[in-house]
Order: sequence, then structure tokens, then C-alpha cells
Amino acid sequence: MGALLITAVLGGFSLLYSIYRFLTRPSVSDIPGPESKSFWLGHLPELFQEQAGETDFKWQEEYGGIVRVKAPFGEDMLWVSDPKALQYVYQTSGYNFPKQPERRILSRLIGDTGLTWAEGDVHKRQRKVMLPAFGTPESKALLPVFRHYAEQVTLKWKDLLTGQKDGSVVLNVHEFVAPATLEAIGEAAFDYKLGVLDDEASELGKAYSNLVATIFSAPSDKKIFMQNIAHYVPMRLQEFLYDHLPGKGLDKARFNRAAAHKVANQLLDMKTEALLMGKGNRDIMSILVKANASENETSRLSHQEIVSQMRSRADTNLLSHTRTILLAGQETTSNTLSWALMELARQPHIQTRLRKEVHAMERTIRERGDADFTVADFEAMPYLQAVLREILRFYPAVPHTYRQSLHDDVLPLSKPITTRSGKVINEVPIRAGLRLILSVCAYNRDKEVWGEDAQVFNPDRWLDSSKTKRGTTVGVFSNLLTFAGGVRACIGWRFAIYEVQAFLTELVSNFQFELTPDVSRVKKTQAIVMVPTLEGELEKGVQLPLRVSIAPREE
Repeated sequence: MGALLITAVLGGFSLLYSIYRFLTRPSVSDIPGPESKSFWLGHLPELFQEQAGETDFKWQEEYGGIVRVKAPFGEDMLWVSDPKALQYVYQTSGYNFPKQPERRILSRLIGDTGLTWAEGDVHKRQRKVMLPAFGTPESKALLPVFRHYAEQVTLKWKDLLTGQKDGSVVLNVHEFVAPATLEAIGEAAFDYKLGVLDDEASELGKAYSNLVATIFSAPSDKKIFMQNIAHYVPMRLQEFLYDHLPGKGLDKARFNRAAAHKVANQLLDMKTEALLMGKGNRDIMSILVKANASENETSRLSHQEIVSQMRSRADTNLLSHTRTILLAGQETTSNTLSWALMELARQPHIQTRLRKEVHAMERTIRERGDADFTVADFEAMPYLQAVLREILRFYPAVPHTYRQSLHDDVLPLSKPITTRSGKVINEVPIRAGLRLILSVCAYNRDKEVWGEDAQVFNPDRWLDSSKTKRGTTVGVFSNLLTFAGGVRACIGWRFAIYEVQAFLTELVSNFQFELTPDVSRVKKTQAIVMVPTLEGELEKGVQLPLRVSIAPREE
């Protein structure tokens, strides 16, 4: 009897304490935000179905850098673009803000269990092994590969222009840039020719064609609901469902996985054998295999992890890294270049100014007896550097990242806000498990950081330091958030900026770009990455039609 009474009392106290904790846990209900139109979907349709950034810029203008928004079932989330809060999440706290489970399962879908999927100690281990392959010297050494494939696009376009009566042709520029960047990533990362620039694409090339657009663009209300209800479903069950459920997007992802694993296993065997024979190349996978071999058993990546990194960007684990590298390296660069060419067509004076600088550097290179650009040449071109940074600021490849708090915490703010109850606060207490939408696109347009003309594409801001108001350090490159920041910053950001410059200088040097009437139908479609599509033609995948002609030369 005594034991039962003690048990009942302890149980009662436990229940009361649980209720007390629930009632007194930090709440964000007093943070200003828009009213939700749907209990079942919250604000997610506004973020995922409208053009990338439109909702973000509206919220930023109306509410500032931190906004309370709704998930399905009326659950509170925070949308964040405040620099100090972003710095805290990305850098100060790092692993205390892991990815949301429903976002991790999407990373696994297109990148296996590679770096974009990993969390905590697994992420630390994978990143440590991969870092040697993505250093500055390693990235610079790959510039000739990038230049070679940029030149292949030039040759194709010049062939298409031959015999054109008006000396120009309308091209879907992404259709040519995407396979070229995929070829570049294949050779630079794995010393492997994918064959996607040939008339008949390789199996792997087909597997990556329109991959994210097919899987993620224009999600229906049902798809948004199902993806987010996964937040409450155990990860193992989610993995099983994504591996076996039918659907066009899921079938595409599984075809991609099979094709990538087939190539990755072959490559891994070749690289391992070369290492054992004392041979090796400077491609990323060779460096990765070598770095992995030097690790002890506890920190070494498995075969599958390396293949996953190949599939996404950077033993079970070596397979995972293969998929990661291919996806992140190709999708982000090809879309960034497509947006860049559109913006240069929209602003001919910027295009002309950039071309003059490129041609001047080409003359300098010839005069000193060299055949092509070096990284030092790129860095000696101030307007190229300004245009590069403005492209990355204005057209971030990934508009949002998603985190959730591991513990009760407090987000600091760079600017005080007034709550719905009228209280002025400089920080926001949050509960464990609160979901955060980190707005890359809104931070990159923050007037407090980039000046009053932050919504204008203006490379000159990078040539005049008074046009920016640098304060809180957030991103890894020029304080942009395009490559994220902190422990989860894009490991291949140097790789990406050299590749973009290699293609941009080659194409602007040789071609002039003009808008077509279809520019009014170009949409910034959300598909994890921001892809260009034409209104009414989403089923045709990524499209960005521009008029292309031979560039004038003053020589």
C-alpha cells in the first residue's frame, strides 16, 4: 500500500511538472507575423508555390528580420533573416541547430547519407575527411578543367550560329550550360568523362538531367502537406516510404541513385587501386580516397558514404559523398550561370563593361606569352569580381535552409522588434524543437547590410565600400549567405566560384546576350534550388531562352 501511494505521488508530481514545463516553455506567439490562410498547410504554400523570394521580401519589408509563421496544424515556426540571429544559428551554436528531419529525408533522396544529410558527430567526421579535397590550392588546380568545358559550349554555340542570316539564334542557355557543368564536375571531381555533351548522353547524364526540377518544383498542396507531416514520422519509416512509394519524382530519384552508384563503385575501385600502387591524380575523389585512407578506423568514411558524397557534392560512406558532389556541383553552378546570363542580357551596359575587362585581360595574357586565364588573372579583374558577387547575392542558388533547435535557446537580434503585445525586445527565447526557416534570399537583400538599393542588381556596390554596411559576419564568402555559414557552410564554395568565373569569362568574351519576348514568362521556381522555368511550360523543365550572337571585339 505504501509503495503504491509513493508511486502515485511521484507520478502525480511528474505529471504536474510536465504540465508546468509545457505551460512555461518559451513561446513565439507574441512575435509579429501574418495570419495563416490554412490550418492544414500554414504559410508553406506561400513559400513553396510562389516565385522564390517573393513572400520572403514581402515579410521582410512588413515585419523585419524575424517573423512568426505557421506550419501545418497551426504549429508556430520562425522565419529568420536577421543577421545576428543567423550568425548565432549557423556559427555560434552550429550543431545545436540540426536540419529538420523532413528536410534530411529529402537530402537522402537525392544525395544518400552524404554531407548534406549528416548531422552531429557523423557530419564532423565526414567533413574532416572531405576538407583536404576542397582547399584553395586544390580548387585552383581545377581551373583548366572548368575552362575546357566552357570552351566546349563556345564551340557548340558557334556551330549553331554558322549560316544564321541575322547572325543570332535563340537558345535555352541552361540546356547547354547544365551538361557542360556536369561534365566539368565529373572530370574535376572524379577524373571521369560522363558523356553528357555528346549526342547520346550517358546513363548518368540522363539521371541528372532536370533532376531537382522533376522532383521538387511546383509542389501541390497535397505534396506540401505530406512532406511536412513527415516531421512527426520516424526517420526509418520515412526512408522506407521514399524508397518504395511510386511517383514520377521518386522514380527519377531512384534511377539517379542506381546510375550514380554504378559509376561511383567503379570509380572508387579505380582510385583505391591507384592509391595502393602509389599513383594518384588531383581530382577530388583521389584526394578524398587518400585522405580517408590516412584516417583511423573510427573516423574513416565507409564505402557507401563516399559514394553518397559523389552523388550529392564532396566504403557505405564514400559512395554517399559521390552523389553529393555531383548534385551540388552541377545544379547550383548551372542555375547561377543561367541567371547571370539573363541579368547581363537585361542590363547591356553591365555586359559591355564586363566584356571590355575580359578582353583587356585576354590581351595581357597573350602579351606575357600565356594561353589562358589563371585564378590570379580573375582576381586582378575588379569588375568581374563585382559582377560575380552581385550575381551570388541577387540569385542565391538555394533560397532557404531549414533548422530546428535542439534545446531551449535564445536568438539574439541585430535590431530590436516590437512584439504583438507592444513589448520591445532584443532577443527571442525559443523552445527545443522549434522549426526555423532561414531565408538566404532575404538576408542577401537586407537594406541594413547591403544599402538602400539592396533590391537592385548593382555590381558597383562592391567597388564602393560606402554602399554596403558590413556588420555581423554571417557567410563564408564576402559575407553573403549564398554558401551558408559556420559548420554547415558549403564545403565546395571555392570550387564553385572558380567554375562560375571560368564559364562567365568564356561566354561573355565570345557572345552577346539579349532578351527575348519570353523573358516575361521566366519564373524563379523553387525546387530546393531556384531554377528558371517558363510560365505554362513547367513540364518542360528548366528553360531560359536568350538571343545569342557573336560578341563584338575592339581589337
